[in-house]
Amino acid sequence: MLPRMSREVSPPERSPEPLDALLARTFRMLRHTWSQHGADLGLAPHQGRALRIIGSEGPLRLSALAEQLHIAPRSATEVADALQERGLIERSPDPDDRRATLVSITSAGRDIAEQVATARRAQAEVFFGRLSPQDRSTLQRILSTLSEPGE
Repeated sequence: MLPRMSREVSPPERSPEPLDALLARTFRMLRHTWSQHGADLGLAPHQGRALRIIGSEGPLRLSALAEQLHIAPRSATEVADALQERGLIERSPDPDDRRATLVSITSAGRDIAEQVATARRAQAEVFFGRLSPQDRSTLQRILSTLSEPGE
């Protein structure tokens, strides 16, 4: 009697995840870690983004804030109301148009925005720390290329 030869069958190879889906999934993971720190400070993700925008580009009109957040102007008003209620931003009349209002960050808002930014950088360091320095450099080069306006 001949010995049986066992054939090991390897599982079929899965096709690689499409780049757009992989990038979207990776970004969702990173955004989730960022939003958690904002939540620890009592900020919803859109409030954290608004605070960052107002801090870096303010004072600005609510319409400009809405445009940068990609939300309706009414929603930007609600975001600003919540931030103002916490003393993180303040409203003032627009000197160029008395019908418009400007929003600017307060010192308390700047402190919170800096805490969020510091946590974001630390979380990004952990997230990307899984990559070798060479892979990080390559990823930075690739993402920089992709973020440039295309033809």
